[in-house]
Amino acid sequence: MATATASLQNYRQSPRKVRLVADLVRGKTAEHALALLSALPKRAAEPMAKLIQSAVANAGIEGGARNLVISTIEVNSGVVFRRSMPRARGRASAIRKKSSKITLTVGPKAPKKAAKTSVAQPEEDK
Repeated sequence: MATATASLQNYRQSPRKVRLVADLVRGKTAEHALALLSALPKRAAEPMAKLIQSAVANAGIEGGARNLVISTIEVNSGVVFRRSMPRARGRASAIRKKSSKITLTVGPKAPKKAAKTSVAQPEEDK
């Protein structure tokens, strides 16, 4: 199975706020991440859920979200809109409206390793 990616460019919310949501779903199965995001009261939860669904669709695997894990998720800064706000004495202050670029990769779930069973060695009598 190969990995699949999905990306969202210029999402109009600051990367710092989006990273809170990204950190929550990183490393989880896609199915579990979608369940978490459906109950999360953050603005970035809905676009993140759509992005996960897009990556799962790009993977094109039967079983879908159940068999895929969110392997990497990056939130970087995008375009910054610069505006100015009038202040006292004819001055102006800068307003920076930040945006985010989100890149998400899903991959197959790693198979569980069998636990090593240790056989107790008989102790030698002295």
